[in-house]
Amino acid sequence: MPEDHHPHLPEGYVLNEPTLEVLGKVALSHAQAGVDIVAPSGMIDGMVKAIRQALDGENFEHIPVMSYAVKYSSAFYGPFRDAAESPPSFGDRSSHQMDPANSREALREAALDVAEGADFLMVKPALPYLDIIHQLRQAYPELPLAAYNVSGEYSMLKAAVEKGWLDERRVILESLTAIKRAGADLILTYHAKEAAVWLQGETPKEN
Repeated sequence: MPEDHHPHLPEGYVLNEPTLEVLGKVALSHAQAGVDIVAPSGMIDGMVKAIRQALDGENFEHIPVMSYAVKYSSAFYGPFRDAAESPPSFGDRSSHQMDPANSREALREAALDVAEGADFLMVKPALPYLDIIHQLRQAYPELPLAAYNVSGEYSMLKAAVEKGWLDERRVILESLTAIKRAGADLILTYHAKEAAVWLQGETPKEN
């Protein structure tokens, strides 16, 4: 929206209400296309409620919402953003993503999303926030809890493996086990294909 419509707001400020309307429309379009689950990562206040209302209003009550309830303003997203050419064109998204030093906010944000009807909760990134995963597991034992093992976490291990500093199979499975041990029911990870093969006792094929 043009800045002169909101002259009192700082440059780059996210407009919450218009964004909620857009998120509802996007989620509805995904449901109409046949998705099994909607997983918004916008970290916008009221996001889960707006999406839930948009889905329910068009008879998609059966589509669950997995909220990225705890998404930190993290440097670990760097490799993905570089690959996708999606770094912020202004600011650093800290206006709506969470401060890495703040753990109490994680519980507040999760509580708001649960109250609005979230069916799953997500923590992103995973490894630097194992304590947050554990706290949410304790607070919401009945809800599925996901953790996103992001591109920086993946690249960090891969780079060390290429240097010959770490045993690839052992260090990857150890890292994923730590995320699971902290309390995650689901792990989204770039290691998924190789980990799945290793967990079945097989050797990954060369690409």
